[in-house]
Amino acid sequence: MSVSRVFVANRGEIALRVVNACRALGVETVAAFSEADKDSLPARAADRAVCIGPARAADSYLNIEKIIAAAQTSNADALHPGYGFLAERPELAEACEKKGIKFIGPSAENIRQMGNKLQARALAKKFGVPVGAGSEKVRDVKEATKLAAQIGFPVLIKAAAGGGGRGMKVVSSSGVLKRAFETAAAEARAAFGDPTLYLERYIANARHVEVQILGDRFGNVVHVGERDCSLQRRHQKVVEEAPAAALAPKIREEIQAAAVTIAKKSGYENAGTVEFILDQNTQRYYFLEMNTRIQVEHPVSEAISGMDLVQEQIRIAGGAKLSRSQSEIKLSGHAIECRINAESAAHGFRPSPGLITGWRPPEGNHVRLDSHCYPGYRVPPYYDSLLAKLIVRGNNRIEAVGKMQEALENFFVSGIDTTIPFLRFVTQRLDYVKGNVNTRWLESLLAASPFQPMEAAAY
Repeated sequence: MSVSRVFVANRGEIALRVVNACRALGVETVAAFSEADKDSLPARAADRAVCIGPARAADSYLNIEKIIAAAQTSNADALHPGYGFLAERPELAEACEKKGIKFIGPSAENIRQMGNKLQARALAKKFGVPVGAGSEKVRDVKEATKLAAQIGFPVLIKAAAGGGGRGMKVVSSSGVLKRAFETAAAEARAAFGDPTLYLERYIANARHVEVQILGDRFGNVVHVGERDCSLQRRHQKVVEEAPAAALAPKIREEIQAAAVTIAKKSGYENAGTVEFILDQNTQRYYFLEMNTRIQVEHPVSEAISGMDLVQEQIRIAGGAKLSRSQSEIKLSGHAIECRINAESAAHGFRPSPGLITGWRPPEGNHVRLDSHCYPGYRVPPYYDSLLAKLIVRGNNRIEAVGKMQEALENFFVSGIDTTIPFLRFVTQRLDYVKGNVNTRWLESLLAASPFQPMEAAAY
């Protein structure tokens, strides 16, 4: 492998995850850190650490010029972007290429193709993968009203350059379409600098199913099974599982094959995720989008496959072939991941930065914790609130659910509020235990019964 020193252009748990993956491969690391993260665990764990600027992300983790300059002065021959920040910015991949630094991710062309949802839909359709009823670019409210009537309410307004639920609105009737359209356009412009919108038919009883793929420069593409990410709040994933238990075997095979087709026909290289929506009423699935990076929820795929996907990313960037063929990837058991955030669920998920005075995670062979936190760590207020990813594995889903309930009960954090009590509450609901959920289930649960810590204590 031709990678010898990796510049880690991110922070938090994913930065530490990349540092550990490099160490296992015998690759040196240089961690980027902002002034707010100077005492962070990734900065301590890496072979070297370089300050890239002030706490404000725009002046540090989102500044391509500073990132590239720091990577160059560190003599790094590769750069891992993690997820978030610049991970899906083709400009970073291009800047790396110009400076002779290997970008540990797909090509700038791959990122551009899939980063625009309208273009990605068109590609999926061209490759013979089902896409839901929807529109091309919508110019204005008048056109949106006409198209929505043709598609049929409810419709989903989506930002072409979108992600993370921003610029996305569910519209139930023409009477509320104008306001939703204008709000979505404003959100899209503010978040992505591109107000382009389009419409999709909204599927109420849906599951979010996504397939992990890997591709190398030799044209080899494999999938590492699929994940179910239906538990979402405001279009943000909260709990993820692998495999997707609600899929019939035939649908599972078709979705996996469709993801491989998209990756293979688009010449995709490195790790990526192809996302689908499954209509539970009709058992039909449709392409949603492709994420051109490592996903937050990748550990559940690792837990059922035994593969280290970040190490695979680094090997692929170094010019190696995929370490396993499709027939050599064996999936077994069931894994669940809970995202633990520094938020107070009882107060509308209010951010809760501050000093962690106590940190006692659960232990056991079936438990994995990806986190950059420790007793005495001060959670800065400048970035996203993810503190940790708690992952458990069982021989089947029921066993995994039980292990997750136990692990959450044994996870103790003091000094700040976290979503651990909320996750205890969610994972002990009968509908969740039975798997009777859809993408609206969590929002409906909260609407019917706003979360209070004492409710969790009753279980």
